[in-house]
Parts: sequence; C-alpha cells; structure tokens
Amino acid sequence: MFVQATTVADYQHIRVEPITGAIGAEVSGVDLRDLDEDTFAELHDAWLAHKVLFFRDQPFTQAEHVAYGRRFGELEVHPFIEAPDGFPEIVVLESTPERQVAAEIWHSDVTWRVEPSLGSILYGRDIPAYGGDTAWADMELAYELLDDATKDQIEGRTATHSFVKTFARNKSPEEIAELLEKYPEASHPVVRTHPETGRRGLYVNRNFTDRIDDMDRAESDELLRRLCQQSSIPQIQCRFRWRPGSIAQWDNRCTQHYAIPDYGGLTRLVERVTVCGDKPF
Repeated sequence: MFVQATTVADYQHIRVEPITGAIGAEVSGVDLRDLDEDTFAELHDAWLAHKVLFFRDQPFTQAEHVAYGRRFGELEVHPFIEAPDGFPEIVVLESTPERQVAAEIWHSDVTWRVEPSLGSILYGRDIPAYGGDTAWADMELAYELLDDATKDQIEGRTATHSFVKTFARNKSPEEIAELLEKYPEASHPVVRTHPETGRRGLYVNRNFTDRIDDMDRAESDELLRRLCQQSSIPQIQCRFRWRPGSIAQWDNRCTQHYAIPDYGGLTRLVERVTVCGDKPF
C-alpha cells in the first residue's frame, strides 16, 4: 500500500511535493534559518508523513545547521567520526580523490546505541559534478511487504546491535573491550513501533545488527539476510541528487539509507547532525 498521509494542499506555510509514491518529499518556500512555530509544526508533520524531506538553496553555516537540528531535540556527539572544531555535534563525511568515504550499505544510523537516533539532517557543502546521490528506503513498507510466515516468525523477537561490525575494524581486542564498556551492545525489537505514528517497521540493518536474540547463529544469519534484503526493493525507495546548499532530513526510526559511491576521483563533502532518540519498543 503506497499512500501518503499528507498531501500538498494540506500545508499553509510550505510547499511539499512528494518525489515517489512511497517515501520522500521536496519542501520549498521556507528558509530553515528563520522558522516561526506554525511553519515548524508543518515541517514536523510533513516529516512524519513522508519520512525523508529534501530542501534546496539553504545557505547554512555550521552554527545554523546545529541550531536547526536543535529545534527537533538534543543532538548527539558521535564517538567514532570526526567533528569540526567548535561543533562537536557535526559529523563530517568527506571523500577526496585520495580517499573515498561513503556509507555504501543500507543502514540506519547509530542503532548500536541503547537509545538510537530520532533522525539525521545532512547538509551538502562540496558536491561532485556527477554521482554521489543518496537513496532511502521506507522500512515500514518493507515490513508490510513481508510474507505472513516471516511476520509470524519475527513477531516479538529482538536483535542485538553493536558498533563493532563497523567501527572496530582496526582496533585491538583490548580496545574493543574498553569501548564496549562505554557503548555496550543493545537489544532492540526486530519490528519497531514508531513512537509518534504507531506504525510498525523493520528495525534491523546490515551495518549494526549482529544477531537475532535466542536463535541459532546460522538461522539468525539467514533470517537477517532476508530481512535486510527488504531495503533493496525499488518501489519502497527514493533517491536524491545533491547540489551545494541542499539538505536531506530523515526519520531514522523508520528508514534506511545508502550513499552511492559513483563519483570516483572527485571530492564530496557533506555534514550531518543527528537528533537523539529514545529506546525502541
């Protein structure tokens, strides 16, 4: 079922244009540096309805980026990724001709936290002439499209998430053990209920979900493979072409995303703030 909860005509202060029938909308007619409460309330409603919002021509400074993110809640400081001086809340994701950095795997951000993020706001600063798009998948639709037998199999189950799969690749066993004291593994529902909409969606991902709890490892690996594959269904996805000054803002509780590394030899610089969330249920 691919029905948007909110239409263009419902908004008085912003223009919202869906970019697919499943997920994502481009918002215009707004300067995110100067939002009154009514406009902010409409943005929040549009975010819940479309799950990912896109904005063009937003000349953010780093301070303005942080200030906009704080409208939605407390911002996290990522323990493993570089931040610019003076702005610990900003994650810098920079690819150069010498070193390409891209999250080229479907994932949700920081699900290894006991209280994973609510959402993320990504700003395009230096964008290549071609390539470098980002794609998103609606994990509530991914859940709806599962067969009934699989839905029954995962009902009530939890899965363990850990930073180790992604951020411990070059660390010693001693370093990993020390980090696990600070950032222990977290167990979350395989099917998460969105705390604001009540909709249910898959909440496992390739980057951070290690295993399904209380299940044989081989059986867990096979089930996780099938569940994670759901993000690759084209009709539940949208794709965004970046330009300098563009923003993508996604609900991390019900989406996954994939940064497409098809700009070899060019520079790409984007910066992210991440809004703290709560414990999934």
